[in-house]
Amino acid sequence: AGFEGFAVGGCVRDALLGLQPKDYDICTNAQPQEMQRIFADCRVIETGLQHGTLTVMYQHEPYEVTTFRVDGEYTDHRHPDEVIFTQNIEDDLARRDFTVNGLFYDIRDFSVIDWVGGMNDLKRGLIRAIGDPDIRFQEDPVRMMRAIKFSSRLGFKIEKKTAAAMKRHHACILNASQPRVCEEVFRLFPYGNSAKAFRMMWEFGLLGDLLPE
Repeated sequence: AGFEGFAVGGCVRDALLGLQPKDYDICTNAQPQEMQRIFADCRVIETGLQHGTLTVMYQHEPYEVTTFRVDGEYTDHRHPDEVIFTQNIEDDLARRDFTVNGLFYDIRDFSVIDWVGGMNDLKRGLIRAIGDPDIRFQEDPVRMMRAIKFSSRLGFKIEKKTAAAMKRHHACILNASQPRVCEEVFRLFPYGNSAKAFRMMWEFGLLGDLLPE
């Protein structure tokens, strides 16, 4: 329909590692109202129109499609206070969590777009925050749990500066919304690596914050 569209995030990461992606996320310069005009079965999720994310059903499969955007402050440690839609991948990239999740796949020429060193970190087996980890973990503390999830699931190490920031700011997890924390706890169980994940939760102080007993 004349817009750009890229596979992004975990599906690109897993495919490059030879794993089967569990779902596919797509980013585009089309805005939500334009997506609704393009796709007949387009479902609005919570805060979807405001944050530019819709679920598109295609051949009975759901695809999360999000408009390129720049995020504002995270005063509730969950959603950005303001979202500005943009036309540039570069702007969208800055809001993503880790370099291995900051890879875009362009179906037009079958290329991987990498501006954050994600390919190198995939080869080295590293989980590294995009941007300043001190800022990223304070604005959304659940990212620390996600770092542990990816590290335990993929067998990757957490990069030195990223790990140091997690140890400094682990108590910020108490600022995160309880539903999101609960969801991330459940996500530590699959893939047969939950023992390693919970051991890392303890080592970084997060388990003591959430379950002081």
